[in-house]
Amino acid sequence: MDTTLPKLLRRIASEHPELAAQYSKDSSGEFQPILFRECLSLSLDFAGGLVSIGHTRGDHIGLISDNRKEWLHASMGIMSIGAADVPRGSDATANELGYILSFAECRTAVLENGAQAQKVLEVRARLPELANIVFFDLPDEARLATLHASGLGVYSYEEILSRGRKFRAEKARVIEAELEKGTSDELATLIFTSGTTGEPKGVMLSHGNFLCQLDDLSRRIILNPGDRALCVLPVWHSFERLCEYVILNGATAIVYSKPVGSVLLADLSKMNPQIMPSVPRIWESVYDGIFRLMRKTGGVVWILFSFFVGVAILDSRLGRAVTGRAPLFSRTWRVIGAILCFVPWLLLLPLKALGGVLVFRKIRMKLGTNFRGGVSGGGALPPNIDAFFWAVGIKVVEGYGLTETAPVVAVRPFARPVFGTIGTPISCCEVKIVDESGKELPAGCKGTVLVRGGNVMQGYYRKPELTAKVLSPDGWLDTGDLGLKTLNGEVILRGRKKDTIVLRGGENIEPAPIEMKINESRYIAQSVVLGQDERYLGALVVVNRDELLSWAQANSIEGLSFGELLEHPQVRKLYEGEIAELVCQKTGFKLFERINRVELLEKPFETGVELSAKQEIMRYRIPDLYKKEIKRLFD
Repeated sequence: MDTTLPKLLRRIASEHPELAAQYSKDSSGEFQPILFRECLSLSLDFAGGLVSIGHTRGDHIGLISDNRKEWLHASMGIMSIGAADVPRGSDATANELGYILSFAECRTAVLENGAQAQKVLEVRARLPELANIVFFDLPDEARLATLHASGLGVYSYEEILSRGRKFRAEKARVIEAELEKGTSDELATLIFTSGTTGEPKGVMLSHGNFLCQLDDLSRRIILNPGDRALCVLPVWHSFERLCEYVILNGATAIVYSKPVGSVLLADLSKMNPQIMPSVPRIWESVYDGIFRLMRKTGGVVWILFSFFVGVAILDSRLGRAVTGRAPLFSRTWRVIGAILCFVPWLLLLPLKALGGVLVFRKIRMKLGTNFRGGVSGGGALPPNIDAFFWAVGIKVVEGYGLTETAPVVAVRPFARPVFGTIGTPISCCEVKIVDESGKELPAGCKGTVLVRGGNVMQGYYRKPELTAKVLSPDGWLDTGDLGLKTLNGEVILRGRKKDTIVLRGGENIEPAPIEMKINESRYIAQSVVLGQDERYLGALVVVNRDELLSWAQANSIEGLSFGELLEHPQVRKLYEGEIAELVCQKTGFKLFERINRVELLEKPFETGVELSAKQEIMRYRIPDLYKKEIKRLFD
C-alpha cells in the first residue's frame, strides 16, 4: 500500500483506538487525553470541513500556530484530502506571513488567534488569493468585523468540524476515499526556512520523505504503545514534526508542554513521560538548574555531588574505550586503549555505583520514574552536557539533520551509542564526506557533508535555480555542514561552512566548538564568537545573572546596578580569566583560536531576535543588533 501520514494515523487508530494519542491542558491546567480514534475522527471532520469550503487535492493551506492539540488535527485533515500545509509559528512577523502565504498561493489560512489575524490584515493587500481564515481561538468582535470587511470568509475551528461532520454524513466515505487516493510522493508540507540570507525558501517535503525514516528511528528510539512523550518544541518545525510522527507510529501519546523551566519540570512530574525530544538549549537549562541547586545547597552535598560527577564522567570515558563506544579512527589504538583503560575502569565502578545510590538516583527522579531518555536535535549538544547526562544515568541521544532532509540524517541509538558522534546515517539515506573538488574523503578527514536518500526534499518551491545549487542531478544534497566519518561509519560534525571565520592572517576557524567550550563556564549563559576579516577573535557573552550576583556578593562587590557590575574591573577579569582557561592550547584549541576581547551582555538572547525557533544563533543578525559592542571588540 502507498502510505501517507494520514494512513499511518488511521492504522494506529484501528490497532489502538482506546489509547491516548494526545494530552493537552484544559482551562484549569489539567491534562486531558484525546484517544487515537478521536484524533482520527477530528482529522477527518476537519478534512470534510475544508472540502465544504472548496478545497481539493493539490491545494496549499497556511497553518500558523504554536503547539496545541488542534494543530495535529488540522494538519492531518489538510493532508487527508491531498492538500499540503504551509506551517509557521506565532512568532512570525507580518512581513514573513505575507511572503509565505502569498508565495505558497494559499487560499485559506488556519490561524491560532486574533494576534495572527492582525498580521494578516497588515499585509492584506499582498494576499489577493487568500479567501478564508479558520481560527483555533476566535478574535474579538471588532477584529472579526474588520476581517469580514476585507472580504475574507471567517470560520472557527468548531465550525469547520461541524461542517465536516455534516459533509461526511451527507456524502458517505468521500473523505475516506480522498485519503485512500494519497500516495507517498505527494507533497505533505511546504516548510519555509528562516531566510538567513534573502527571502525564505519553501522546502517541499513529501509523505515518503517522513515515512521512510520511521522504522529505523523506532529501532533507535524505543517507544511502546501507551508510553508518553513530553513535547516542547515548535511543531511547525520539521524536527518536532518528525518526532510527533515517530511518537504516533509507536502508539505513544504526545504530551504538550512549554520550554519554560518551571512549567517543564511541573509537567514532567505530573505526566511522568518515557521520553522527551528537545533542543540542546533545553538540556543546557536542565543541566544548569541541577548544578545551580547543588551549589546553593552547598556544604557536604555540593562536595559529594562534585566528586561523584567527576568520578562518573571519568568512569564513562574509560568505559567507552573498553567497550568500543568511542569514535574509532585506528583499530590498533582501539585495542591499546581498551587494555590501558580496563583496570582503572574496574576500579572506579564501585565509586560510580555508590554515587548512583547517594546522588544520581535523586537527579533521575526529577525527570520521573518512567523516564527512558531524551533526544537532542536542532543543533550540537555541548560535550560537557552530553557527558554529564550519560554519566548520571540519563540517556540523551544526539541527532542531526536539516529541514531539507525531513529532517533526520543520523541519530545515536539508545543502545550502544558511540559518544562524540551523531551515530551512523539512518537506513533510508547515505552520507559521504567530500573535499572542495567533490572527491570522497576517507575516514578521519574533514570535508563537506553530502546526503542522498528517501528523506531528501523534492526541492525548493518555485525556486529551481536554488534547488540546483544544493541538489545534484544524481540526488546528492550539499548540507553546507563540515564533518568527518569514523572507521565504523559514524558521523562527527565540525561546524558550518558558511559560519567559518577567516582572520586577516588566513586562518579558518569554526566558531561553534569555541562557543560550546565558553558556555561551559557557570558564569556564562550564551556566547557568540566573532572576527571575520579581523586580526583576532572576540566574543559577545551573555552573563548568567544569578551566578554573577552570587559571585559579587561573595567578593563584597555591592551597591552597584547590574549594568555597573558588568563594567567592574574584577568582573571583567573574572570573565576574561574563565574564557582564557577554557579556550587555550591545553584544552585542544590553537593559538589563533583564543578569545582576545570580551563584551558582556546583560540581556539574554531571544527567540525571533538572536535565536531561531531551533534555539540556534542567527549569526547574520548579530552585526546589526550589536554594532556598538562589536566596534568595541575590534577597535
